[in-house]
Amino acid sequence: MNPSVLSAPAAPPVDFLPINGTDYIELYVSNARQAAHYFQSAMGFQPLAYAGLETGIRDRESYVVQQGKIRLVLTAPLSGGTEIGRHIDHHGDGVKTVALWVEDAFSAFEETTHRGAVPVFEPVTESDSQGSVTRSAIRTYGDTIHVFVDRSRYNGVFLPGYKAWNPEYRPDPAGLKYVDHMVGNVGWGEMNTWVRFYAEVMGFSQLVGFDDKDISTEYTALMSKVMSNGNGRIKFPINEPAEGRKKSQVEEYLDFYGGAGVQHIAVATEDILCTVTALRARGIEFLKVPASYYEDLKERVGPIDENLEELERLGILVDRDDEGYLLQIFTKPVVSRPTLFFEVIQRKGARSFGKGNFKALFEAIEREQALRGTL
Repeated sequence: MNPSVLSAPAAPPVDFLPINGTDYIELYVSNARQAAHYFQSAMGFQPLAYAGLETGIRDRESYVVQQGKIRLVLTAPLSGGTEIGRHIDHHGDGVKTVALWVEDAFSAFEETTHRGAVPVFEPVTESDSQGSVTRSAIRTYGDTIHVFVDRSRYNGVFLPGYKAWNPEYRPDPAGLKYVDHMVGNVGWGEMNTWVRFYAEVMGFSQLVGFDDKDISTEYTALMSKVMSNGNGRIKFPINEPAEGRKKSQVEEYLDFYGGAGVQHIAVATEDILCTVTALRARGIEFLKVPASYYEDLKERVGPIDENLEELERLGILVDRDDEGYLLQIFTKPVVSRPTLFFEVIQRKGARSFGKGNFKALFEAIEREQALRGTL
């Protein structure tokens, strides 16, 4: 064959929405000061910034805590009848904003709204003596929004309007490094709608999908698809209920949250044994799997670096894919309603999401549902 007539390789698709990572996650909570204290004391987050009455804001206050690259903004209303208060009345404490770090918040807004995203606010630039930040925002599932943040011209502590928060109380960090992924729960028949949204509006691609045969127990089932941006720094699994004999964890979430929303935040560590030991000592409660899970663990996942007895003592799960293995564990809900929880994950080559642990995990969740009388 004449090499001159061979077709040139197809050019990779242009990433019209380059994202550098998760900028911050904002939770609407009924008491921001107490929530900040919880995340400091129980999870090792460090105080970073504050906005409220002392900074000239009259309707709300926000405490910002950080650990590694993870920033949580905890926002509470300061008076009745506010949008924040109505959000809390309807959903309870939970995630309102998943903010994404971009190079150009104008372009991110134009590209996504041009493709059908519903705008929340157009690009706005805020400034102080430390520079300026431009942000814009679009809607996603439920009342959750994505804010695009360009902070390339800013040297301040967090955002204009915030001041440094420097309390004496600073518990040690627990070894959490960055957001690995965030999981959204959506209603019956809505998963593919939001898969298309992330594919068509935000340029994400599907990494993997699980149906009710993959994620089911004797009683409950769900379906899930994992969407990822171009560089893989943002991963959003999306869950939908599936028919089962009893009420699934996704159905329970939808009932108590009042609709679609962020179910859990997966945070990465480089030493899950040390991190989970520290979190347990501070009062974080994790889901428990039966001892039988560990009886054939080595046969199922092959050789691992960690001590099996330590993994069993702490309740850490292990799964392997073609590229390595991962270790993971899930907290019980960290808010009053059985909605938001955290996952702690350590990846040792694996890029997957623990498919081999689904049955054990969801049976553990069902045991908690049974105790709550919601199974």
